[in-house]
Amino acid sequence: MKQVLALSIFFFALCAIGNAQESPKPDLIQLSGIIVAEVDGRRTVVPYATVHLPIKRRGTYSDYRGFFTIVVERGDKVRFNCIGFDPVTITIPDTLTQDRYSLVQIMTQDTINLPETVIFPWPSKEHFKVEFLKMDVTPELQRRATENIANDYLAEARKNPDMVAYGGRESANFYLRQQSREYVYLGQTPPMNIFSPLAWGQFIKAWKDGDFKKKKKE
Repeated sequence: MKQVLALSIFFFALCAIGNAQESPKPDLIQLSGIIVAEVDGRRTVVPYATVHLPIKRRGTYSDYRGFFTIVVERGDKVRFNCIGFDPVTITIPDTLTQDRYSLVQIMTQDTINLPETVIFPWPSKEHFKVEFLKMDVTPELQRRATENIANDYLAEARKNPDMVAYGGRESANFYLRQQSREYVYLGQTPPMNIFSPLAWGQFIKAWKDGDFKKKKKE
């Protein structure tokens, strides 16, 4: 009887030690990855795609490089959406034992992009050539064209980008980048620039260039 009792105590002790050594599964998991797709026969990233949890009604956006990160739980369903691509839904594995999970999500195009069409007011290139040679260029247009391509103006425009207005594509790209920076930290605390090496590098460069010096009034 004593031997059976001793064996039972020894068995329960081993079970307790095994349970103590087993690492608990994390409740929250940092999901990160890159969204890519095959476009025109080559693999490319998918920028500004939505990454959200349909049940919990929260999510984020991928940046212009296709990178995203979001906090999830085991068993959550994550949905990827982007205009021009089929939506994809994945499930976070229940067997994860670490608090980080990375993946490369592949999306498929669901629309056919038509080739670019250029509409000219002339029926052929020959007609355009005739009309172009007959065009009367006024002295005012000549003066503006000369000023726009002057070396002094181009050099000043390179130093001061505000002199040149943004095009539609540049404005849209700038706006989407700003929006992605806001959405990527949706529901999370954004990082402080005081800990950013890039921000410190910009500050030191501006200090050396004298950007913080008071300019004398002319």
